Amino acid sequence: MAALQGAVESAAPVSRLHEHQSFSLDDFPVPTGREEEWRFTPLRRLRGLHSSPVAGGKVTVDADAAPGVSAVRAQRGDRLGRTFVPADRVSAQAFASFDEAIVITIPAETLAEQPTVVSVRGESAEGAAFGHTLIEVGANARAAVVLDHSGSATYADNVEIVVGDGAALTVVSLQDWADDAVHVSHHYITLGRDARVQHTAVTLGGSVVRLAPSLRYAGPGGDAELLGAYFADGGQHLEHRLFVDHAQPQCRSRVDYKGALQGDGAHTVWIGDVLIRAEATGTDTYERNRNLLLTDGARADSVPNLEILTGEVVGAGHASTSGRLEDQHLFYLMARGIPWAEARRLVIRGFFGELIGKIGVPELRDRIAEEIEAELTADAGGPQS
Repeated sequence: MAALQGAVESAAPVSRLHEHQSFSLDDFPVPTGREEEWRFTPLRRLRGLHSSPVAGGKVTVDADAAPGVSAVRAQRGDRLGRTFVPADRVSAQAFASFDEAIVITIPAETLAEQPTVVSVRGESAEGAAFGHTLIEVGANARAAVVLDHSGSATYADNVEIVVGDGAALTVVSLQDWADDAVHVSHHYITLGRDARVQHTAVTLGGSVVRLAPSLRYAGPGGDAELLGAYFADGGQHLEHRLFVDHAQPQCRSRVDYKGALQGDGAHTVWIGDVLIRAEATGTDTYERNRNLLLTDGARADSVPNLEILTGEVVGAGHASTSGRLEDQHLFYLMARGIPWAEARRLVIRGFFGELIGKIGVPELRDRIAEEIEAELTADAGGPQS
């Protein structure tokens, strides 16, 4: 295990934003909020997950495996923590503190026609709970995994995702927590030669949710699509921090996150970091984040970062926009007799519609669309001043 961890550490990013990694909690000082990686996060609302969490939280994790896929519970051992090194204090705390992991194995050449569903249910926000999930996809296999979070909890976890050569994996992580939940999660994806992954984060519930997907290529020819949809209401803090590490030639990545905000104190944060190393010739990458501010008092922070260390790329770019609904879109519909509230709903539905249609688990598309619709109905408000 030490040798494998050392191999991961030797491939650590050169970017200063991601250079510090360790399994030891002692290597991560308690953040103060002045650090670049923590400056947007409301630390006082994390209930100590970033400092000295009080254990005792009640979270149950169950897995419903698709035919041909195994899902077992595992204790701490050499199989866990082989393909990543924690990137911050909460991630290190979660790895040191979980009692039992869920290990999902998709054997080589398997074609799983149904998704495997991991259900994470919180029973109380009192006390912190910790978890670990390992998803291993064998060579040339095809599968989908859904991580479904709900209930009340104070929860930190790591999700370790390993996609073998020539394999294809779809992962959808639903953060559908109760209003009092706090969730800090890290997803570490390793993509093999000529492998493909689609990772989608849908964050609708929770008081504070901070989700950090990171992706590294273990061989040439990898293709990654990272999607996200989020809707923040008054007082919610929803934060997504992505890192794509292009360390292999001829790889592709696409990042597309969309969010909507309404209500006083609604706050979203999107950080998109892409590193193209000197050896990653032939890279093709693009990242985009769009935010709709539906009411006064809402705030969206969007920070794309692109670090390029080679001139031999196919393409590299990013875009970020945050703004209100376009008046002309609403006027077009209202001029045809559609009331303001319904016109607003139609425009926002269209805003999310293309992204939802891309999600590789068709069974979830209607559910996600309906839950976004419910968010709109909850506080339709009136015409913006």
